[in-house]
Order: sequence, then structure tokens, then C-alpha cells
Amino acid sequence: MSPRAVVRHQQWTLQPDREPDAEPTSYAMQCAVCGEISPTDTEFTASQNWVFAHGGRNPTHHTYREVITRPWKAWWKP
Repeated sequence: MSPRAVVRHQQWTLQPDREPDAEPTSYAMQCAVCGEISPTDTEFTASQNWVFAHGGRNPTHHTYREVITRPWKAWWKP
């Protein structure tokens, strides 16, 4: 007996998950100088405030990265 496979190509769709039960989008900021990262929060202002506090403690740290975690949803149409 030889192995057999059935391959079926499907059209997939991908978009941000906006369902009521989707996990929330969360934000953090990372210092590009030292690598320290803020706590993750669902409000961007929390990470923004962390940047101001971190910059105040480290006056030469001027560069940051935004880290966003956004839920996505993929499905195929039969």
C-alpha cells in the first residue's frame, strides 16, 4: 500500500479579533538603550507614563520601542 494525501486549498481571511470575548489589546514600552520594559497594560497612557518616569531616572535614555499585543482571528470560507 502506498501513502496518499489529499491537499485542499482554501481561501483564508485574517483580521483583528473584535469579538466580545477576544483578549484585550495591550501596550508596553521598551527602552532601546537599556532594554528595560514597562509593565503591560490595556491603556497606552500607563506605558507612556512609564517612559516619562524611566527617562527622568535615566536622562540619557531617549529612544523607546512600542510593544503592542493585538488579538487576531483567522478563518477559511468553505
